[in-house]
Amino acid sequence: MRRDDKDETKWTFSKLAHKASALLGQSSAFAAACAIIIVWALTGPVFGYSDTWQLIVNTGTTIITFLMVFLVQNTQNRDARALHLKLDELLRSVKQARNNLIDLENCTDEEIDQIERQFHALKRKTVNGTHGSQTGRHDKTKA
Repeated sequence: MRRDDKDETKWTFSKLAHKASALLGQSSAFAAACAIIIVWALTGPVFGYSDTWQLIVNTGTTIITFLMVFLVQNTQNRDARALHLKLDELLRSVKQARNNLIDLENCTDEEIDQIERQFHALKRKTVNGTHGSQTGRHDKTKA
């Protein structure tokens, strides 16, 4: 399910966000950020802890944080979407699964609460031994 080579050269926000999150999620990026803060702190005495000196780190971190929110949100949306599709495929392929759960993320909070209550009830039945073993499978040796 790979895109063709022509599409690989086209940059989109999604590709940029994915690459940036991969790069910025590395320990070396964290180490670089720590090093920048240490250098900034060490230059404090040189600049007399001036308002401009403080404004540099405040402005820089605010801008970076603002931009990172969009990158992280895009990455989370993409990952959640892929995860939902994978789960949908599993639900679709298992005969005993309820297919109405495939579109669960589009249900109302009340509908989700109702389904959650159903699962809690199933869990209680399973734990109490009225619905087979704790794995949820029927154990024919127990009667």
